[in-house]
Amino acid sequence: MKVLVPGALRSYTGESHVEASGDTLAALFADLERRYPGLRFRVVDEQDMLRPNMRVFVNGRCVRELGHALKPDDFVAIVLALSGG
Repeated sequence: MKVLVPGALRSYTGESHVEASGDTLAALFADLERRYPGLRFRVVDEQDMLRPNMRVFVNGRCVRELGHALKPDDFVAIVLALSGG
């Protein structure tokens, strides 16, 4: 499936869109980690939760659960949430 990578993580992938596979978000991030070592740690924390500053959209819908099921033709966008004050 096609994955959109935010600018802050492109140093790992070298491009804005990459191909990856997995039947869940957890499996997708495992595949991305195999291809682009270090990327998963920037998105998923030590408790296997999405980091608070990261958002993942599957076909335009925000998803927070790594167990969320994926299909091969899904479009996944990883987005870095901005914060400040």
